[in-house]
Amino acid sequence: MPPKKQFYQFKVTLKETKPPIWRRIQVPSTYTFWDLHVAIQDAMGWLDCHLHEFRIRDLSGEMLSFGIPNEEYESDMRPGWKFRISKFISLAKPTFEYVYDFGDDWRHKVELVDVLPAEPGAAHPRCIKGKRACPPEDCGGPWGYRELLEVLSDPEQEEHAGTRSWVESIKGGPFNPEEFDPEAVEFSDPKERFELAFSEE
Repeated sequence: MPPKKQFYQFKVTLKETKPPIWRRIQVPSTYTFWDLHVAIQDAMGWLDCHLHEFRIRDLSGEMLSFGIPNEEYESDMRPGWKFRISKFISLAKPTFEYVYDFGDDWRHKVELVDVLPAEPGAAHPRCIKGKRACPPEDCGGPWGYRELLEVLSDPEQEEHAGTRSWVESIKGGPFNPEEFDPEAVEFSDPKERFELAFSEE
């Protein structure tokens, strides 16, 4: 008898943001690290235009790295699309780190909070909850984002108009840092994203 289909429920929290920016997502347990990367990007609201890395300790305590191998940053990074998350993640070892954009260094705490049986008719992946908007790309990491919010909150600041215009050009419209709607999240097909990412190589 084939094993029953399961789903992993993760809480993804962007570190060093106050109040915290977070998402709760559900993905198939058959996902690879690449598939999970795409789901996190879509749920958070990132544009997937920088490198990424998962960092997770195995049972022996060794730190393992999964992402897109790149000699400039990480010589022992494993290709994420070749490894299923179920081989390395469990409720016994539920927490690991996802890093996006090695320049801005956005670090996310990823925690497996539940393993769920399949729900008939339920679409996965899906985002079931979350708080606050994703920061704009290339704003300088958590510290730069804090400064950006200060400028946006004060129309009297000299940089206010230019900063607001820049953020709106990235976000495609007005930006409210407190706004997030889980029902508005649209998930990409990881296979299509993979083909697009590597089509120029």
